[in-house]
Order: sequence, then C-alpha cells, then structure tokens
Amino acid sequence: MALIDLFNIKKQYDIKLLLNDVDFHLNEGERVTIVGQNGCGKSTLMKIIIGEEEPTEGKRVVNSAIHIEMLSQQPHFDPGLSVREAILNELTELKEAKDEYDILSLKVAENFENQELLKKLDRVTSFLDHHNAWNLDDKIERVMQEFKLKEYENRPVVSLSGGEQRRVALASLILKKPDVLLLDEPTNHLDVYMVEFLEEILLKENFTLLFISHDRHFIDTIATRVVEVDNQELVSYTGGYMAYLEQKEARMHAMKKGHENLLRLLKQEEAWLGKGVKAREKRNQGRKRRVFELREEAKHNPTLIRKMMVELEREKKHFNRDEGVSRKKMLFDIENMSYSVPGKKLIENLTTRILQKDKIAIVGINGAGKSTLLKLMLGRIKPDSGVIKQGDFALGYFDQHREMLDNNKTLIETFCPDGGDHIDVQGVSFHVYGYLKSFLFPKEFLDKKVGMLSGGEKNRVALALLLAKKVDCLILDEPTNDLDIQTINILEEKLINFPGAILFVSHDRYFIDKIASKLFIFKGNGVVEESYQTYTEYLEIEKQMKELDNLEKEVKSEAVKSEAKPKEKKQTKLSYKEQQDFDKLPDEIEALEEEMDQLNACLQDPECYQEKGLNVITEELALLEETYEEKSDRYLEVLEIFESL
Repeated sequence: MALIDLFNIKKQYDIKLLLNDVDFHLNEGERVTIVGQNGCGKSTLMKIIIGEEEPTEGKRVVNSAIHIEMLSQQPHFDPGLSVREAILNELTELKEAKDEYDILSLKVAENFENQELLKKLDRVTSFLDHHNAWNLDDKIERVMQEFKLKEYENRPVVSLSGGEQRRVALASLILKKPDVLLLDEPTNHLDVYMVEFLEEILLKENFTLLFISHDRHFIDTIATRVVEVDNQELVSYTGGYMAYLEQKEARMHAMKKGHENLLRLLKQEEAWLGKGVKAREKRNQGRKRRVFELREEAKHNPTLIRKMMVELEREKKHFNRDEGVSRKKMLFDIENMSYSVPGKKLIENLTTRILQKDKIAIVGINGAGKSTLLKLMLGRIKPDSGVIKQGDFALGYFDQHREMLDNNKTLIETFCPDGGDHIDVQGVSFHVYGYLKSFLFPKEFLDKKVGMLSGGEKNRVALALLLAKKVDCLILDEPTNDLDIQTINILEEKLINFPGAILFVSHDRYFIDKIASKLFIFKGNGVVEESYQTYTEYLEIEKQMKELDNLEKEVKSEAVKSEAKPKEKKQTKLSYKEQQDFDKLPDEIEALEEEMDQLNACLQDPECYQEKGLNVITEELALLEETYEEKSDRYLEVLEIFESL
C-alpha cells in the first residue's frame, strides 16, 4: 500500500536546480535509503516528503491515516525534563492506548456481546499491535541500556551533549514507532554496538523507513531499496548497498551499449546531411534537429558513463583488495602506558609497536578512550605512566574540528598560500584545480571562502590538504563524518594507496574493513585488545561469544535452582490412576475424533444440519473439542511420565 507519493516534483533555489520532474513512492513496510553526493538534494527531498518544504512544481500525496516523524539533527526538549521524562513524554499516546485497552477489556468481559465495545477494543488492539507497545516498560529499559542513556536517566536532558540528545530523540522515535520514520544520518554519534541494536529493532519491528546514511554496512543490512539522487533525477535500485552496486554496474553497461548505438546512428545521420539535400520540408527540418540533439546527447553521455565507470571500478577494486602489507621501520614503541581521567581508567598497561606500513583502526564503545590514544601519540597529553617512544618521521593529523583550516581564506589561498596555481602533492606538482577536482570540487569553488562551505565540504578540504603533504604517518579522528559515499570512496582509494602508516578512529564498519589490517579494540575500563581480523569478523565472533556467555549463565542459573529444590524420590512406576489413564485414554481419544468427524461432516450437509439444528451441532462440537483437548493433554502428561521411568 502506497503511503507517500510525489509526482513530477521540481525543486529550485534561485538558479540552482536540485530536482527536475521526479517521481517518488514509498510503500508500507519498505526501508528506502537516499544516496548521492553532498548538496545533490537528498535532505531537500526528505523535507519535501515530510512537508517541511514545498516543491517549486509538482504534487505531494500522503495517506491521511498515517503519522510521519523525522529525527531532527538538533532536537529540542523541555528544559525541565529529565532524560527518562523526555522519552516518556513522547510516548503519552501509547500509554493512554494501553490504559484504554485495560479498561475496555474489563468492560468486554462483563458484556461480551456489546458490538460497540468490541469494535473499540479491536481498534485499540490493532494500534498497540502496530506499535508493539504491549511491554512498553521493558522496551524503554532495554533501549535506554543499549543507547547508554540509563546512567543519565535522572539528569536534565538539556545538560547532555548534542550527540547524546540525538540518542534520546532516536530512542523516543523507535519506541513510538510512527507509521513512517524518516532518519537523516541516524548512525552519527552511535558506536558500533548501538548501531547493531538499531539495526536489530528496525528489522524486528518492521518499520516503514526512509533514511539518509553514508554507513554502507548499515545500508546493506537495512535497506530494501536504494534511491540515488543523480543529475537532478532519481534512480531506484532494489535491495541493499551491494545489490545497488551490481544493478548500477548493469545500468552502466546498458548506457554504454546505448551510447555506441547512438554514435552509429549519428554517423548515418551526418552522412545524410553531407549529401547536401536542402532541408526545406518540415520532416527534413525535424531530421536535422534530431542530429543536433544526438550530438548534444553524445557529448553528455560519455561524461556520465565515465563517472559511473570510475565509481564502480573503484568500489570493486577496494572490496576485493589484497590485504598483504610489508613492514619496515618502527614509528611508535609504546611500553606499559596507562592513562585515566577522574573516576575512569581509559588505558591500562598498553604495550604495542606501530610500524611503517601499519593501517590500524581504533574501535570500541563511545567514551572508552579512542581519541585520547590519538592525543597521547600526538604528544598533546602525557601518559600517567609508561612511555611512548617515537621515531624520526613526518606526521599528519586530521581531527573532527578541522583545526588546520582558516575560515577567512579561499580554497586557492588555502592550497597555494605563497601564490600561483600549483600545489605540491607528496612531491609531485599538480594544478590546484586538477587536484581539487579529484575531491569533487568544481572550478568555481576556488575563490570560495572556507567559512562559506558546508561541514562535509570542509572535511573534504581538510582531507585534501592533509593528503597533499609528504608524511610518513597519518592520524585521523572520524575522517568519514559528514562525507557522502562518493567522497568516502575517494578517501578509501587514497588511503589504500598511501605508502605510510595510518591510525584512525572510526565507527564505519565498511570503511574499517577496507582500510585496516589491524585493530586496537577499546573494551572499556582501560582494556585495549589487538586483533588482525576484519572488524566485521571480530564483531560476529564477539556476538557469538556473548550469546554463548548468556547461554552459560542460563544453564548455571537453572542448575542452582535445581540444587535448591528438595530432591524428590524418583518414580519407578505409574500410579494406579496414571496406569488407568494410560490404558483407557487412547481409545477414548479415538472415539472423540470419530464423533467430531461426524459432526463436521454434518455441518457440510444442509439436510443434516437443518434436521438436527445448526446451533445444537455447533454447541455439541464445541463440548467435544474441549473434552478432546483435556484428554489429549492428560494422555501426553502420562506418556511423558511413562517414558521417563
């Protein structure tokens, strides 16, 4: 069933056209992700869908019976509410529905023939079913635990950080379960364990979902359809991220073949024009126009085809890359290093070495000390104990605050501070435009001030600046934040080809699997593990171990309960009553089955049920079925005792 429809939508800001005559449809139960370059119109499309923005042209049709909600990038809460109160405040309708159900259930029990009461009860039951709100208190507790909000539950919600407030808002939405949920970068500010929980609940409770994300693992797990915003158009692909790549490749090949046919047709048409025939007739004028149209299309298509080819080849190459690396000189030698903040151990007795070509991902739960390790290695803070020995090498650092950028400088001033239009990229001279083009910046951006750029564009500038430097080691703190998938692919290519060492903090599982040959895993309470598995493999094994641990605890708990119970004397034979039932019940059950078969046959025969009376047969059959259930249950009980002797 279609819940939201957009028809012939056009959206334009001044001279910038974002969407041109596009259609979009969202059906019940779909989980659709919107992908595309930053600034292409993804968020604008979502705002049109929810009704926050009006299209320049076109029509929006929304099922009047549905309720749509969107996760805000900057949620607002009543300053007087605690974290728990802020969540409960969003669930008032569900709480009221559960109270109404309890009242109606009592009334129906007293007057089960009241059709109006039954209809109301059915409506409330369906509402609670749809929102899975039967055990709401238990769900609230679990969501707060999984999103690490339990420890803050009595704190004023406005005292939390921006990322923590987004987690409160997200927790409220998934508990509320609107008919359509819109999420813009929902995995931002979530660690990998929170993301896994979010994936679990979205799938388990069958949300109808529209979301924007650069987390390709999340897209692959959640999406039933990928919609790409490209060149002011929408292209839809069935399935998750990997299916999107495969279908996009097939589309590219079809476009390439179509382009080859186009060139052949163009050659034929130009040969016709070359004969010098006067194009006086209307038909001939139309044919001439078609030639010029073909020429324009031929100019456009190769660009589009080459663009898709580069993206797909890059993606295929990265996904199947060779993991082999060589080791050379030592960069960092860490011995028994410890570091704490008041009331919390972050790193305890860490001993490790980082070599010239290591590519290490620093992963783990939020707040465990991942970014702190980077600061220790940069020398910005000192360890409480232990030492960090650093070799003689050049170091490049990228942080989430982009501190290397000056908002008052233009891009060309940033990359060519001494004037000119060429930049030295790791020892090789490049024209600044040619270099920035590889980071998806058009030529007109060269004179644009850094302060006028979006967050994602600033990240691209900072990464381009860092990757131009000739360094032996890169230290990166959340480098994929605010980047679109196309830019992440470019970053991955450059990092894979980077000849030195890389240490980076990230929650992006797909990115980590592509780049890292080693993991530093922050477990909490100062524990840091090292692993050479992919992050996906590590998380899968960790999940299996957790399941086994829970199973072991259940077994031990049952054993303790069993030991606490007084030992009963083992039964060696059936009692007199059990023996009687064991001998007689099979025949009685068989006789009941025959009677029920006869009555069911009578209900299929109008002459039979008219003669005996429909109500009489129905009541008699109901009694027989009740007796049959009782005798069957008793026989199974006795049979179990007999088999245990």
